[in-house]
Formats: sequence, C-alpha cells, structure tokens
Amino acid sequence: MSKPVSTRTPARKTAPGGAAFIAKFAAGLPNAPGVYRMIDARGSVLYVGKAKNLKKRVQSYTRMMSHPNRIARMVLATADMEVVTTATETEALLLEANLIKRLKPRYNVILRDDKSFPYILLARDHPTARILKHRGARNRKGEYFGPFASAGAVNRTLNALQRAFLLRSCSDSVFSNRVRPCLLYQIKRCSAPCTGEITPQAYEGLIDEALRFLTGRSQSVRQDLLALMEQASSQQDYERAAVYRDRIAALSHVQSHQGINPQTLKEADVFALWRQANQTCVQVFFFRAGQNWGNRAYFPRADQSYDEAGVLETFLAQFYDNKPPPRMILLSHDIRQPALLSEALATRAGHTVRLAVPKRGEKRKLVGHALANAREALARRMAQSASQRKLLDAVAEAFGLDQSPERIEVYDNSHISGANPLGAMIVAGAEGLLKNQYRKFNIKSCNMEAGDDYAMMREVLTRRFTRLLREEGGAGAKPKGGESGTWPDLIVIDGGAGQLGVAIAVMSDLGVGHVRVVAMAKGPERNAGRERFFMPGVEPFMLEPRDPVLYYLQRLRDEAHRFAIGSHRAQRKKAMTGSPLDEISGIGPGRKRALLRHFGSAREVARAGLSDLEAVAGVSTAMAARIYGHFHDQAD
Repeated sequence: MSKPVSTRTPARKTAPGGAAFIAKFAAGLPNAPGVYRMIDARGSVLYVGKAKNLKKRVQSYTRMMSHPNRIARMVLATADMEVVTTATETEALLLEANLIKRLKPRYNVILRDDKSFPYILLARDHPTARILKHRGARNRKGEYFGPFASAGAVNRTLNALQRAFLLRSCSDSVFSNRVRPCLLYQIKRCSAPCTGEITPQAYEGLIDEALRFLTGRSQSVRQDLLALMEQASSQQDYERAAVYRDRIAALSHVQSHQGINPQTLKEADVFALWRQANQTCVQVFFFRAGQNWGNRAYFPRADQSYDEAGVLETFLAQFYDNKPPPRMILLSHDIRQPALLSEALATRAGHTVRLAVPKRGEKRKLVGHALANAREALARRMAQSASQRKLLDAVAEAFGLDQSPERIEVYDNSHISGANPLGAMIVAGAEGLLKNQYRKFNIKSCNMEAGDDYAMMREVLTRRFTRLLREEGGAGAKPKGGESGTWPDLIVIDGGAGQLGVAIAVMSDLGVGHVRVVAMAKGPERNAGRERFFMPGVEPFMLEPRDPVLYYLQRLRDEAHRFAIGSHRAQRKKAMTGSPLDEISGIGPGRKRALLRHFGSAREVARAGLSDLEAVAGVSTAMAARIYGHFHDQAD
C-alpha cells in the first residue's frame, strides 16, 4: 500500500471538486445499496463502485488521511458523481461489473476481453439436427456445449465429432437442396441424412450418442461402439466393423487433445492469479463433462495498490458478465466476499454456483497446474514487452520522436476500380496489436472520382481526427491523463509523398500539430526491404535492409493491408448478395420472402404496378405505395 497523502497539500483546499464536493454530495444519498460513479471535470468516469450503504461508502472518501495515494488522487480529481440505487447488494455487484466493462474507468480493475468464447451447438431448429461452432447470444434452439478456450479447440473437436458421430454440419439451405451426398459423406464425416442414406430413426441414435459423449458419458458410448464393432466382426461384416473402428479412433482423438482430464470433476472453471513487477496474469481453465476444454490467459489492468483478492474478485464479476458460470469455480486465492459473489453468479446463471479454494486432492492439483501456467504466461508476456519496448525505442529514434510511442496508427485504403471503397486503421503499441481498437471507414463522399486514393485518405483522416478532437479535445498538445488515451504518437500511411501531403494538409486544417506523420512507400517493383519513408521537412530515406524497425513497420503495414482487404471483401460480398428490397424501410424478412415468392425476383418487384403490389399477402396499400415510390424515384 502507498503512504497516505499529506493533508498539507494546498490544492486540496482550492479544488472545485475533491473531498468537499464528495461530502456535500454524500449528504443527500440514501442508506441503501447501489452503484456510484466518480467523474472528473472532463466528464470521464474515474471509478465505478458498489456499496451496501451508499451514504456511508461515499462519505468514507472524505477521510483523506486513511487513503493511499491512488485513492487520494482519484478523490482530488472528482468533480461530479452519479449513483444508481438497487434493491439488493447482489444487484449492485452485477451492475457494477457491467458498468466497469462498458466504461473502463481509469481507477478500476479492467478485464481486457474483447472476444466471446466459442461453443459447440447441436442446433434443433430444423427437423434434422446440425452440429456447428457458435459465438454470441445463445438464443438459437438447441444444446450448447462449452465454453471452449479458442476457436482452434472447437474446430479440432468438431472435426473429430463429425468422424465419430457422422452428424451433418451443412447449412439448412444446402441440406434442403442436395440431390446426392456431398464429399463429407464420401470421406466418412457425415451420414448424409439429406439424401436419405440414413433413416431418421438411425440419425436420432447418432444424435443421442453425441449428446451422451458431450455430457460426460463418453465411456458408455465407447463401450457401445466396441460391442457393435465386435458384433459386426463376428458376423464377418468387416466393412461395418471398420466404420465403428474409425468412430472409436475419432473419440480417442478428441480426448487426447484435451490434456489433463480430471477424474472427480465434471463441470468447473479454474482461476489462478499470479502477480509480478506490478503486472497480473489470470489463467482460466474450462472443464466440462469431465474433460478439459482449454485455457486462456488474461492480463487485467490493475493498480498496484489492489491486492490479489481484490483483483480476482473484480475480475470474476466482470468475467461472467456475458457468459454463463458453471456450478463450481475453483480459485487460487481467497476473496473478500465469496458469498455475495456466489449469490450474484447464481442469480445470473439460474443455478447454484459454488466458489472454493481447494486445499488438497485433485482439485488442488488443478489449481496448482493453472497457477504454474499463469506464472509462465506472465513471464513470456514480460519478456515480449521488454523486446517490444526496445523496438518502440528504436522507432522513436528512427523518426525523431521525443519518447517511445505508446500508440501507432497505420492507415490503408482498399477498393476495386473505385467500387466499394473502404479505409482501414490498425493500432499497435507496447502490448502489440490492439485489435479491439481497429477501425474501418466506409467512404461516404459522392463527389470523388472512382479510385481517388488521395480523396479517400483525406476523408478517412478528416473523419478520424474530427471525432477525436470532439471527444478528447487537445488540438494543440497531446492530452494527458486517462488510459494512454486514443491520441496516436505516430501515424504511418501506406503511400508516398502524395499521401503524406494529404495527411499534413488534413492535420493543418484541423489544427493538430503534435502527431508525427510518416508515409511508407513500397520499393521498386514493390520489393519488401526497399521501402522509402517520407516525412515533412526531411528528404526521403530508407532504413537498413536488416533493421528490426523496418521489419516491424513491414508487419504493421501488412496487417493494415490484410485488415483493409478483408473488410473490403466482406463489404463487396454483402453488396453482391444484397437486394434492392433491403433498402426499403418496413421490408423485413417476411415481406421480402412474400414479394420474391410472388414476383420471382427483385427486378420484377421494381417493375410491378401498385395494384400488383397490393395483391401480395402481407403488403398493405401504404406499403405498396412505399415500394412503388422507392423504385419509381430510382427510375427518375
């Protein structure tokens, strides 16, 4: 813990907010549970906290002598507060976790988790069940199995499950239009229910076997398959016996890729925390159906004044904000309010959730294994951070920056002969590529010529920095405070002197003078290693062919190019598969199907008269007029 802040600080008496403001604000608070937000003079949320008694909790911030430096700085910066009362402390805990993840306050423990976990879904919204990978909201009819730690773990398991149980993975439209079995049937990864190669009753038997395996009864499934293989062999039906043999081998393959499988634990998540040099790693292992479904390391942002219990407790509340908790959670450290957190998670899950810190037996071994992985993951991250920091120092030296850049933004454009133009921005920093901060810009200008890269770059940079000035301020100098901020220290543009001139003109027009801009042009015949760099007031130059800075910038440029191309292809695919009917407000999937079924195509809908449109089921007179007017205006 840090030493208390001295009460002799003059600024504390003259601060417009601070302890005096908090004391006045607390006087009007109720003695009820709820969530409070501390806000600075710029309107940024500094801290989100929960309280069993809002009045007492907020009043505690006015006792400055009892606070460490971190809390004292937060109190002094507080210019406003907001509160939300809740019925119970459990509701307050859930709301606090939700707000922390959404607002990312500077003084809270922040879980950096920008991806949902993948699941295996046995979809039941079709008469013939389908097995597939699923992310996002679990609102589709069927059984969900997971979470898995990575998409790779799901894909490996799915491939093996297809070989073991021969369940279909094709879309419903493909399934409905098959007239003969596809390649998956030929390579023995599907039983081809689409063309009747297996009866519905036999296919239901395969589904039942898959469910038994995924719910932890893998040994009984294995024994049944062994018995069937031996029966087929005794009847000298060796071809059928070979099918069962291959399915048994596929089951073994699934289990062999799941690492440590516990003997006494069916369903649990294991959390182990390791701290070193003011950095934290939380390693999470997922166990479902008695099988290890992978692990993932997290590196939450936490002030050094937080102890292990505080970090782990806040991490857990945020972690399960968008995913269902299991019935048991094993921890490496005791937390302060296990009963409250258990009640909150049970409320969210709809079943009892038990938190435990095992002291002996297999569960303790699992926690120890997770703790060793957390220690190793943090060591690797610290080693990578040190190398990355050296590299960024070299970038600063190469481009004359005053200090190592905390944030580098790289811009690129993508289009095909001017069609579907799109700009892309990627972000890199001391922690590597910050993919959750990537941005794409759909080019909106109607006046530019097709394929005008300069105009595209002008629009992208103008939109980016106009918004940044509006949200962050600080045109004259880089703003201070906050989590490294969203202002870049260095901008790298894929292009040459022309693109650099556009960027400098945009920055000048907006009054942004503190950001270094560099254009990176491909070498002769687009050879990697011969790139030329353009900066204002400096002659174009090249870096040494083996310079680590050059390799680093090449990787960033290639990543920007990959992101731009991928986004452009997705946009182009959407445009190709889209329909003019999608542009009409009030036309949903049902009306769209009715119109296409009635007329045969969107072109015929556009040619139809008012009376023809009114004849379509579900299309009112007003809607028919809207559809007719939409296409009539387009024709004019």
